[in-house]
Amino acid sequence: MKFGFQSMQISAIVIALIIFMSPTLSLAQNAGVESPNVPAELNLNKMLYGKFCSSCHGVDLKGTKQGPPFLHRVYHPGHHADGAFFLAAKNGTRAHHWKFGNMPPVPGTNDGIVASIVKYVRYVQKQAGIF
Repeated sequence: MKFGFQSMQISAIVIALIIFMSPTLSLAQNAGVESPNVPAELNLNKMLYGKFCSSCHGVDLKGTKQGPPFLHRVYHPGHHADGAFFLAAKNGTRAHHWKFGNMPPVPGTNDGIVASIVKYVRYVQKQAGIF
């Protein structure tokens, strides 16, 4: 997806507001839970993943009892392209690989937030040898 400079600025402001104004989002939120190490420039992306995705897909991207792992070949970019993440966040998705049930839309996300989350997920997948 292409973003204009103004769209990126607006997304950055929205993301910053979410982080600094959300009482439920903090760096210590998942203290003591193993989490992939990422470069400093992906810390915001990791925090957004933690806020919007980790309760189902796991802090470590290995899934939970509520949702599947992103560290699985099913989520290889050649099978589930980045666009699939945008559609799932916006519209939800039918269960088609796993028996966790349908995924509902993720309230509070927008294209900028999802783009940040996808960048983080793809980084961790690459480090894990998924692609």
